[in-house]
Amino acid sequence: MKLTTPTESDINTISQWFPDEIRLRTWSGPKFRYPFTQASFYQDLSMERLPSFCLKYSEKNECVDTDMLVGFGQYYSRVGRCHLGRLVINPECRGQNKIADLIHLLAHEGCAQLKADMLSLFVFHDNHKAKNAYQKLGFVEAEYPEEMPMDGCVYMVKQYKS
Repeated sequence: MKLTTPTESDINTISQWFPDEIRLRTWSGPKFRYPFTQASFYQDLSMERLPSFCLKYSEKNECVDTDMLVGFGQYYSRVGRCHLGRLVINPECRGQNKIADLIHLLAHEGCAQLKADMLSLFVFHDNHKAKNAYQKLGFVEAEYPEEMPMDGCVYMVKQYKS
């Protein structure tokens, strides 16, 4: 598994993982346009200001040389922590603990770049699968130190250990 810079093809593929507005909003938050076009989806990702990465699995042998798109995520500094956002795993890869790989690699990259030792993320209250996955990875609910930017969310944090 490795992190790569998203290509236009990657972004087009990721956009197909959200067949309806509910799934898109659960992942993106309220500021993403819906319905979206490929151009608006790309714009709303704000990749020019948010470090953005694809998780890819490389398979190389005598017959195959491919990089399978497994996931996507972003990070940025939020209240002094490496905040992870827009985490998503390819629907074909869900249930295989790939979120752990994505978070581990994003945390390594983000904490080094931001010189942070804490991770944070938001998750909607009713997104039980994601919340459970984050808890299994050591994230705990915490009080957000400012006004909560999104209704219906839980703020979760975790100490980063390289």
